[in-house]
Amino acid sequence: MDTLNYYRDAIERILREHASIPYKYGQIEQQIIIDADRNHFLLMNTGWDDVQRIHGCVVHIQIIDGKIWIQRDGVEGGITEELVTAGVPKDKIVLAFHPPEVRQYTGYAIA
Repeated sequence: MDTLNYYRDAIERILREHASIPYKYGQIEQQIIIDADRNHFLLMNTGWDDVQRIHGCVVHIQIIDGKIWIQRDGVEGGITEELVTAGVPKDKIVLAFHPPEVRQYTGYAIA
């Protein structure tokens, strides 16, 4: 399996694992949205908590130029270590939610 497909499969598997965890409250559904042609991966929450509408992006990942760019990571504990455990090298993961000048200190790719 080539690297791009391996990254796609690892991201999808990790997002599916998170989406399978039910919420303790409200009528909240987790949805995975994947645009494999453009290498976008989203984990969304939608639904209702009593009278409050819930709709938001929990995780947004892109694959850009052979690297995994984590644009948003709202998962408790983060998914970065899960990607590393799945075999993705740290130098292929960009923590895009950090400013560019901070990324050099994260232990991951800067861009």
